[in-house]
Amino acid sequence: MLGYVYDDFEFVGTVYFDGENYIFQYDNDFLEDNENSAISLTFPKQKEPFISKYLHPFFSNLLAEGNLKKLQCRQLKIDENDEFSRLLKTANSDTIGAITIREVP
Repeated sequence: MLGYVYDDFEFVGTVYFDGENYIFQYDNDFLEDNENSAISLTFPKQKEPFISKYLHPFFSNLLAEGNLKKLQCRQLKIDENDEFSRLLKTANSDTIGAITIREVP
C-alpha cells in the first residue's frame, strides 16, 4: 500500500506500509529545491527514509477520531485499527493543514 504525500498540491514524497514498517520518504526533486521546507519538524529534509513500527503521529493526527472514525470505517468498510488504510482513504481532501495523501492504485 502506497500513498503520495502532497503539501499544498506539491508532491513531497511517499508513505507506505511494507507489512512490518511504516516508511516516509521525501522525493529527490523536493529535497533538491532549497525553497521547499520540511513538512514537519519531526521530518527534517533528508534522503534517508523515516522508518517506524507505528504510523508516525504526523500522519495519524490527520485521522478522524471518535464517532466520525466509526462512521468513516463503517462507510468505507475499513477496520478501525487499520490506520494506514484509513489514512489512504480519508486524507486525500479536507485535511487539517496543507498535507494530503493520495492513494496509489
